[in-house]
Amino acid sequence: MGINVNAKSNYSFLFSSLGSGASGVGSSNFLSDYASIKNGSYGRLMKSYYGMAKSSSTSSSGKGSDSGYMIDRILEEKRNPKVSKDVQEANANLTTGLSNLKTSVATLQNDKTYTDTENGKSAVDKTVSAMKAYVADYNNVVNSAKGSTLSNKTAYVANMMSSTAANADKLSEIGVTVNSNGTLSFSEDKLKAAGVSKVQELFSSKDIMSYGSMIASRAQFAGVSNSTNSTTGSTGSDTTAATGAAGVKADAKTLASDGLYEKMKDKDGNETDKYDVDKIFATAKSFVNNYNTMFDKAESSSNSGVIANLSHIRQKTSQNADVLKQFGINVDAKGRLKIDEDTFKKSDMSDVQKFFKDYGSSIATNASLVDYYSTTQANATSGYTAAGTYNVQGSARFADAF
Repeated sequence: MGINVNAKSNYSFLFSSLGSGASGVGSSNFLSDYASIKNGSYGRLMKSYYGMAKSSSTSSSGKGSDSGYMIDRILEEKRNPKVSKDVQEANANLTTGLSNLKTSVATLQNDKTYTDTENGKSAVDKTVSAMKAYVADYNNVVNSAKGSTLSNKTAYVANMMSSTAANADKLSEIGVTVNSNGTLSFSEDKLKAAGVSKVQELFSSKDIMSYGSMIASRAQFAGVSNSTNSTTGSTGSDTTAATGAAGVKADAKTLASDGLYEKMKDKDGNETDKYDVDKIFATAKSFVNNYNTMFDKAESSSNSGVIANLSHIRQKTSQNADVLKQFGINVDAKGRLKIDEDTFKKSDMSDVQKFFKDYGSSIATNASLVDYYSTTQANATSGYTAAGTYNVQGSARFADAF
């Protein structure tokens, strides 16, 4: 019994796709292969092939092989591809590395690191030691992420790398160089020349937008993201996050609209010079509540699109913190908002509108994207492009790092 050309082509295709599945790397043809497994055509094809292999073996040696066992084993491997030892090791190293990175960042955010101690250890020596540990832990995380399949963690690593790239100039001033592959190099002498105060400022825990705070936040969420669905990138709270983001978008647009600031009319229908302050305040309060809900629910997302846009929103809010404060809207240490009714209502509503036409419109754009990535793209946008690289705003410099 001979094998026709089409059958040979099918065998070749099946075994080439088996190779990719067994290594833990997803194949673009996996779904069609799985459908073949379910409807039995894959098994019949394999049995036919091994039947011929057995006939050939029997005719040449007089002994048959256990083709049934081989078929079952291959089919099982196809259904449940095994993760290679290298990938298992990378996953384990990434998990451990993130824990170590949280510790090293915490040391650099601790004010005690920048003071001399009674045992004679200087602040400079302590800072150098802490920076060496940070660079080593950071590099371990980046290198482990390159071989890891834990997308719920590597999404945060990509965001860390984006933040690091954005702060490359400031890091260079304290002796930390960002390499082309995303890892860091450290010059002890350059840090000593710069002084520990610059390091302390860059890693400040009091500034939610400092480089150190951003890295600490990403390391924290990556470390607790085991409960995240690694297939969809969903934390189970995406719906609530999307609701908050949609609310932020709507409220921000309303606060920037002309309609909200129409002057009130008197009992005779004549326009006065007074605004409907209660109505404007209610919208501002809704904005604050939705803003906080969005961050509370979406900040631990593993979706890189969500994380990138939250980062932009946080940055814009931090840059406008002084103006917001004038209107009674304060930004706390966690980046959440709190509104004081008396202060807000005493503000000039024309100034409020002018401010939200710029800030509010900009926030609405990013909130809309948070909403989008939290819902329609939750299953499709885990941060990887079709080529397997990361698609995170600001990280194009490290496009080949993953």
